[in-house]
Amino acid sequence: MIGIKDLYSVLTAVVPLYVTMFLAYASVKWWNIFTPEQCAGINRFVAIFAVPLLSFEFVSRINPYKMDLLFLAADGVSKILILVVLLCWANFSKTGSLDWSITLFSLSTLPNTLVMGIPLLKSMYGDDKEYLMIQVVVLQCIIWYTLLLFLFEYRETRTSVFSKFKESSFSLPEREKENFKGTEEKLGGNCSSEDEVINVIATTPSSQQTAQNVNKIAPDQSQRFKPMVAASVEGEGKELHLFIWRCACCISPGTCESVQAGQREESSGKAVASEKQGDVENASIPSSLSSAMLLKILRKVWFKLVRNPNSYSSLLGLSWALVSCRWDIKKPQIMENSVTILSSAGLGMAMFSLGLFMALQPRIIACGKKLALYGMLARFITGPALMAIASIVVGLRGTTLKVSIVQAALPQGIVPFVFSREYNLHPDVLSTAVIFGMIVSLPITVLYYILLGI
Repeated sequence: MIGIKDLYSVLTAVVPLYVTMFLAYASVKWWNIFTPEQCAGINRFVAIFAVPLLSFEFVSRINPYKMDLLFLAADGVSKILILVVLLCWANFSKTGSLDWSITLFSLSTLPNTLVMGIPLLKSMYGDDKEYLMIQVVVLQCIIWYTLLLFLFEYRETRTSVFSKFKESSFSLPEREKENFKGTEEKLGGNCSSEDEVINVIATTPSSQQTAQNVNKIAPDQSQRFKPMVAASVEGEGKELHLFIWRCACCISPGTCESVQAGQREESSGKAVASEKQGDVENASIPSSLSSAMLLKILRKVWFKLVRNPNSYSSLLGLSWALVSCRWDIKKPQIMENSVTILSSAGLGMAMFSLGLFMALQPRIIACGKKLALYGMLARFITGPALMAIASIVVGLRGTTLKVSIVQAALPQGIVPFVFSREYNLHPDVLSTAVIFGMIVSLPITVLYYILLGI
């Protein structure tokens, strides 16, 4: 049972984090020491240097030959189950969102096991269960933080590619610019090193002129446009939309382009966008993602991950742990000190960055009460429930089952917030989850402990 001494050990691990966060908050809110640009630089230091070295230092100290594989399997199954459900929601539901899938995955699966989990569960279930928490932290660093980083990079690259798609679209609404001259020069001129998508909107004063312009752009596929051209010139005030995909290998117009055409009608008095035209524009995006575009995005993600030290710091730590435990090799003292001088500041600097972010927001609950409530539900209800299901499925029983459920009800991890701020994806939600999660986590985990002991 948890005693006063155990409670004090938990507080000694948590209170210093809040002191660091308060100092950072005060330095911006009241003392005006840091500018927003400097705050962003501090968070980048944490993301690029402190967190990777902290992961390496922690992982390199474990013994990978003495892992509880059943416990780790339950943890892995629960996270994979949540990830699959969220990705299906993002891809097959009209209300789905990749951005929110990443955030909800962070909220429901990545607890603060290192700071609060180890002292709290050690006091609840004894010293022999401390190593289970260490194994969870190691698995987070090696697999789940790397996967989270991949999702962030994929989302950022995908957004960048789609923004280029929109920027490369242009229209020629004026009747004196109907000759497509600029488009012909773009298609037949200098060869670009990247794929391009061009959206051309041209009003049509005559069907003959429109047909000639279409044939100039895509002479090899002119047959495909005859029905669309005929439909576009039936009445006044109608426009022809051309979506032209030009890959990097194009050297002349009409060689590699695949052209999609769509039309929209405008009323004579008001310019009203047609829903049908919107469907055509949206349909062009997944068609390009299906093959060449998806491959291009994944290639860019790979290059970004290779340059990011968070991708391989844990793998290097695991490699060293395997060698060290197999042949009893110790790290040289120079190497040990070079790593620990920065890794020891990892958690403190992460909380400092959190305090800076809070101070830059107009209110303490930056995401609002509704989103804060949803975040708490994902953290303290959804995560433990799915962990319980996964643990029972893989065969965990007894005290180990209770440990797996309670550790899933720990507060939100700090590292996911650092990543969310670095990639600017719902950092307000993650910051609120970290701050208030650590406040309410102690009574919640004690409640889980009591209920599981009945």
